[in-house]
Amino acid sequence: MSDLRTRLAHWLARPSVGNFIIGVIIFNAIILGLETSAPIMASYGPLIEFLDTLCLSIFIIEIALKLVAQGFRFFRNGWNLFDFIIVGIALFPATQGLSVLRALRILRVLRVVSAVPSLRRVVEGLLTALPGMGSVFLLMSIIFYIGAVMATKLFADPFPEWFGTIGLSLYTLFQIMTLESWSMGVVRPVMEVFPYAWLFFVPFIMVTTFAVVNLIVGLVVNSMQDAHAEESNAATDAYRDEVMERLLAIEEKLDRARSKPD
Repeated sequence: MSDLRTRLAHWLARPSVGNFIIGVIIFNAIILGLETSAPIMASYGPLIEFLDTLCLSIFIIEIALKLVAQGFRFFRNGWNLFDFIIVGIALFPATQGLSVLRALRILRVLRVVSAVPSLRRVVEGLLTALPGMGSVFLLMSIIFYIGAVMATKLFADPFPEWFGTIGLSLYTLFQIMTLESWSMGVVRPVMEVFPYAWLFFVPFIMVTTFAVVNLIVGLVVNSMQDAHAEESNAATDAYRDEVMERLLAIEEKLDRARSKPD
């Protein structure tokens, strides 16, 4: 049984198998997109539903084979749990009360994240950066709160639709931070009433858009580099262990050959 699991694990780890699964994921994404077209479903509905079911069956078989090959170790891997949940969602019956689950089937496309190493590094980098990003978000929240209070007190009377309350001011400042119509849509109309309003808006944009956002980008990039380094170290350690096992096996064969009588 252990030999079967070992052979099955080696077969699942083959690049050809991984590429096949990636191809099925992309094909399934196209099929799910075609299901949103009423004319296409009217003409080829049964074929598209059959292909969708076939893709789901392949995903189920893959997870079943991984369970056989890895046993309980399957659930110790976060990416395996991710695949298990994503595929499991698609197995819920799409009854009237659970019809929203039919839309959630598109989540199967997310399986490409676990199948492509480069995408895994991006996600791992984002997750690793979350603790550091929390401090940056707290700093940004403080800056937004200060800016919202100031903007409400300064601009609420002539522009109640933008700065009438702290909530409206926060939303307007968020729009300004994203640089979406910030000049012609907000700042220039305000400057027609308050010519020196740029003394408030320009520093706010420089602090939030160019400084704080770049801090977040830097944290994510550093975390992605760390994740890539850890993955490279793990691959090196695995290769070293494999080489050591082969050397030990060769030494054992040599020892047995020497111990045989002439």
